[in-house]
Amino acid sequence: MEKKIIAAFDFDGTITSKDTLIEFIKYATGKFCFYKGIILYSPLLLVYKLKLFPNWKMKQLLFSHFFRRISLVQFDAICRAFYREKGQGLFRKDACEAVQRHIAHGDTVIIVSASIENWVLPFGESLGVDVVVGTKVDINELGNLTGRFLTTNCYGMEKVKRINQLYPHRNTYYLIAYGDSRGDKELLSFADEAYYQSFE
Repeated sequence: MEKKIIAAFDFDGTITSKDTLIEFIKYATGKFCFYKGIILYSPLLLVYKLKLFPNWKMKQLLFSHFFRRISLVQFDAICRAFYREKGQGLFRKDACEAVQRHIAHGDTVIIVSASIENWVLPFGESLGVDVVVGTKVDINELGNLTGRFLTTNCYGMEKVKRINQLYPHRNTYYLIAYGDSRGDKELLSFADEAYYQSFE
């Protein structure tokens, strides 16, 4: 029996032309607040650029600074507004066409991203993908964001782990993966067929 095909796409830099974390923060807070926050964290950002500070920790610090205490309802509304106003300008045409080819072929298509799942979801819905997998945010008992991540940052081996959770029987499907950065290395190695920076 022919194996089903699962096509797994990275999001930032693969489906989109820019890092959506930066674009989302700018959109949600305004450029003045964005640059004020970046200046505040500039010493740590420099250490991060030198690879002396973990990716996930830098990302969580920035996310917490800008979004801690906001309600999940408000945050999700901003995520959807971000897609409506900025989404079409962020898509890579070739990547979207590749997604649509897989869908037309009857493949299962997923987006697996280190970005926050809440703002990736509207992009995935518009493309018609089956599943969006991303970094999940922690919510307190009042329904507000704590600023922490509920899951491990969906980067590197975490991408493989999350795919295995969704599709545990690896010998039953053929995995095609698309990525563009170091964070996709393990996913691309895990795949039966891998495409690196295909949409540059």
